[in-house]
Amino acid sequence: MALHDPSSERRERVLETATREFARRGYEHASLNSIIRACGMSKSSFYHFFDSKAALFETVVTEAMRLLGREIDVPAPRELAGPHFWEHVTRLVTELLELAGRGSWFAEAGKLFYSADSPVEHSPALRGAISSVRDWLDEALEVGRECGAVRDDLPSSLQASLVFAALRCLDDWSLHHLHEYSERERERIARAQLETLYRMLAREPGTAGNR
Repeated sequence: MALHDPSSERRERVLETATREFARRGYEHASLNSIIRACGMSKSSFYHFFDSKAALFETVVTEAMRLLGREIDVPAPRELAGPHFWEHVTRLVTELLELAGRGSWFAEAGKLFYSADSPVEHSPALRGAISSVRDWLDEALEVGRECGAVRDDLPSSLQASLVFAALRCLDDWSLHHLHEYSERERERIARAQLETLYRMLAREPGTAGNR
């Protein structure tokens, strides 16, 4: 039987509240006082967990990435190689879109990656997360090109930059809007997004339904 840990619960409440505050108002305009009041804490209790807004933001990003790893089994790029490349990609993108459509605090945390004033230059956690995603994508595209699933008529660096920009656009929109639609509409939009990626990248003409 797990022991009740009120300290851990308070910390989680602060992180969830802070995530929504950062997502709604941006990093610069987010108010620690508003977060503290919403959590029903004293300032001394808050500073027991986090000594600054920057430290709080870092923890939010780190925790979000940890939860992403727990929620979704992201394969190593080399595991995508072979005739089932697009099946693996479809599964991964579908799971990510489903997560974005839940409207949970985790989805709110995802918005921080696209906020205009997110402190990328001063946030090692945010820089590291973005770099990890880009490295994974670069290697996945290279695997796809090697196994014949991804077109290779563009320089690999240009293709990677185009796809990274497209995925950021799709992810940003999904995090902000996908939860506004019914489950049936979300499924339709998800299929359309997958079709868009497939048309951009597939070596041979076709449709997502024929993968």
